[in-house]
Parts: sequence; structure tokens; C-alpha cells
Amino acid sequence: MTDQDKALVVFQNKKIRRIWHNNEWFFSIIDIVQALTDSSNPRNYWIMLKKRELEHVIELSTFCVQLKLTSADGKTYETISRV
Repeated sequence: MTDQDKALVVFQNKKIRRIWHNNEWFFSIIDIVQALTDSSNPRNYWIMLKKRELEHVIELSTFCVQLKLTSADGKTYETISRV
């Protein structure tokens, strides 16, 4: 896997991690939530959305997978990702 396969995407001056996996781009949902909401805690925001999904029968996480992405500290962690 090359650095190009893990290149950051910038959306409204926010960095969104992505990875090329099984011939598709997968993007970090947490990064997208942070970019769209300016939430100070995007992981908690995502958790609250998933709780609400149960109340309204919306399936937000059906097509999500966990892939290892590099974090700001340079280490890789499994992160919720979506095509």
C-alpha cells in the first residue's frame, strides 16, 4: 500500500482520512462528522446519532467497516469507515 492509497482529503479546511481497500475508497466517518458539524467530540456525536437511529429505524452503520487509519499521533487505529 502506498502513501497515495492513504492520502488525506481536505473538505472545508478539515482533513478527512481515507484508505483504498478492495478497489474502493473508504473515508473516516468520525472525520466527516467533525467536518460537517464542527463538533468538539465527533466520536460522541456519531454515538448519539447511532442511538437515535434505533428510535427512528434508520440504519446509519449498516455499510460501515472498521479499517486501520493513521491518527494525528502517527499510530494506526481501527476507525469506522464508509465508502
